[in-house]
Amino acid sequence: MKWLTDSWYQPKPIWLLLLPISMLYQIVIALRQLAYKVGLLKQQRLPAPVIVVGNITVGGTGKTPVVIWLAEHLKQAGYKPGIISRGYGGHADNYPQPVYPTSEPSTVGDEPVIISQQTLCPMAVSPNRVEAAQYLIDTQQCDIIISDDGLQHYALARNIEIAVIDGVRLFGNRYCLPAGPMREPIGRLRHVDFIIFNGHNSQADYVMTLNPGPVINVADSRVRRSLTDFTDQTVHTIAGIGHPERFFNYLTDSGLNITPHYFIDHHRFTAMDLQFNDTKPILMTEKDAVKCRAFATDNMWYIPVKATIDNNLADHILSKLAGIPHHG
Repeated sequence: MKWLTDSWYQPKPIWLLLLPISMLYQIVIALRQLAYKVGLLKQQRLPAPVIVVGNITVGGTGKTPVVIWLAEHLKQAGYKPGIISRGYGGHADNYPQPVYPTSEPSTVGDEPVIISQQTLCPMAVSPNRVEAAQYLIDTQQCDIIISDDGLQHYALARNIEIAVIDGVRLFGNRYCLPAGPMREPIGRLRHVDFIIFNGHNSQADYVMTLNPGPVINVADSRVRRSLTDFTDQTVHTIAGIGHPERFFNYLTDSGLNITPHYFIDHHRFTAMDLQFNDTKPILMTEKDAVKCRAFATDNMWYIPVKATIDNNLADHILSKLAGIPHHG
């Protein structure tokens, strides 16, 4: 489907054929929003504040680093955050399913495992986000909930909405699915509380910078190297993420000679996927690495990233939280 996603961001006529479906999709979205507004569909409010982190386009915009950043700041402010997610790509026997740093991505999804490892916060995944949140409140005594990728899940009432925008690709052709990348019309952004741009944008109130860490061996995380150690050789690069070009371009800009290998977002890697018939290093994202650990060899490496967000966003979020009448 890469041809389709490419058409959203490049002038290709294929999306014109999909416009009628997009118009129908947009009508369904509007009717669903209206149903919640007039009470035909019910929102459930929890006994703890809820912060939703999401986006209005499909594909990777950087939500996971924002969730991790937000959880750390809430902990520093004295909260006990619980994190919920759909757990896309995972298939558990029972829900809500708790997530631990050692959880299997095939059970709970790849991004939840990363979030749990980085934050050590109580976390649960479920198709029913209300049940997942209530589970964390009841069993872990969480006093605030972060909903990962929950902007379009209106059944869960929320106190704060944060939208994350790709500062490079922005909104593509601005059409809704399937003719364009929009999950909701761009006007939806008028109703969110904070908008973060992943990458520089002159019109952004808040800009997120992703700061790469050391290159870590997938088979043994104690082994670490500098990215400059790889600049004198050709390396394989793999990415099963929403916007692989961001990762590949970063490595190229850093002076690496790469052989890129594209996979679909949330791809379930097997050992055969990484058989390139040579011993050259294989570099990947942390999201991919959590699914490769079971068969990792010593030539597999990943690059973690950590978010920084400017303009005192953490203070503004905490200030808004302070104005919420009840925290539990």
